[in-house]
Amino acid sequence: MKQRRRYSREYKVSAVQMTEKKNLTVGEVAESLGIGESMLRKWKKEYQDGKLNAFPRNGRMSDKDAEIARLRHENRRLQAERDILKKATALFARPM
Repeated sequence: MKQRRRYSREYKVSAVQMTEKKNLTVGEVAESLGIGESMLRKWKKEYQDGKLNAFPRNGRMSDKDAEIARLRHENRRLQAERDILKKATALFARPM
């Protein structure tokens, strides 16, 4: 099995900037860096959509992703509380 290569945020930004500042095509930059053309196009689109929040991997989440994670965590906690209350209600409603 081939190991997946990881690229730092700085590497991705510099690759995208090569296409913008040096007037090279995406294909030329991708070939010179030894990466896939589609990968570089994806990086370029992500960078153009949100320069400051681009490439939020490795523990850095965008605000939207952080909010979703917080809400999912809260949802799991509330479901656990609900299940405990259901069991307690059933226990107390049982005739002795």
